[in-house]
Amino acid sequence: MKIACRDCGLPFPLDPFPHICPSCAGLFGFPDGLVYRPEQVLDDQPGIWRYRESFLLPPKAPAVYLGEGDTPLVWIETYGKQVGYKLESLNPTGSFKDRGTAVLVSWLLAAGIKAAVEDSSGNAGASFAAYAARSKIQGKIYLPASASGPKRLQIESSGAGVVPVPGPRSNAAAAVLEDVKAGSVYASHAFLPQGTAGIASIAFELLSQSSEIPGTIVVPVGHGSLLLGVAMGFEALFKEGLIPRLPRLVGVQAAACAPLWKAIRSGAEGPLPVEQGQTIAEGVAISDPYHGRQVLAAVQRSGGTILQAAEDQILTGRQSLADLGISAEPTSALVYNGIEQILSETPEPIIAIISGHGLKSP
Repeated sequence: MKIACRDCGLPFPLDPFPHICPSCAGLFGFPDGLVYRPEQVLDDQPGIWRYRESFLLPPKAPAVYLGEGDTPLVWIETYGKQVGYKLESLNPTGSFKDRGTAVLVSWLLAAGIKAAVEDSSGNAGASFAAYAARSKIQGKIYLPASASGPKRLQIESSGAGVVPVPGPRSNAAAAVLEDVKAGSVYASHAFLPQGTAGIASIAFELLSQSSEIPGTIVVPVGHGSLLLGVAMGFEALFKEGLIPRLPRLVGVQAAACAPLWKAIRSGAEGPLPVEQGQTIAEGVAISDPYHGRQVLAAVQRSGGTILQAAEDQILTGRQSLADLGISAEPTSALVYNGIEQILSETPEPIIAIISGHGLKSP
């Protein structure tokens, strides 16, 4: 089990910690998936770190802990059925990204890295800034100039540099690569797969939190790291014989930027080109998801699908969640409309992942 290039098989090199394969420019991933064995769970460790044996960390990589993991699963009647809401919004910086960032920063420390750059619509940047501060790594975040004020304040308060980039989210992604060409280490939550292993801990927690194996899991999808992580976690559980089947994975995109929904509708194996429109769900405004093929393959293996929600449906979903007592940012509110779309024909129990806190977006 290792991290390696998906195309040529080169094992991931700690030095120079590349975001793409230095041999063939392919993307790194987990070609053999993850392994979960109950006897390897470290019950004396906190949060996600009880599952560190599943993360494929380098030897002596430190646990970088701020309280990530152990998020609640709350059951609330929704559209006449009990739905479990996994409140990833209650992670240390208010989003699921903390699970992945903790593991990625552990890798950076194992490689002896003291400074790194990242690009983000907000949540990944806020998470990286906090964990970089915890680890004495100097971070710099390229951020769309339109990113919500609370997220930018989170980044700045942690001491990371902020580079606001005018225009769509893709402009920030292009700008950071110029810094990388100049020699900066790119701690990319989108390109690098390390954090996906941390996100897989959601699946491991759900195994112990729910009395039944989830029938369906609904998640917001941009680049797709949340869906991929959950898929990898449940596939590891399935390989070990700990669950009899995979949950159906349902991803929800904003209609203004839905390349994976378009691909599902067309039967394509990879994301299809779309124009990046304006959406209040800024966390999923990704017109070219780097791991789109892997996301679509994971959805298909689970018998799932990709949905889309219009702007008025996103806003209605956010208010409906608030009426249930759940504070969710607009990106997370996608799941509420997703539940409505699949409620009559999807396996139960249904679990929806609230990926980010409502305080992140006024």
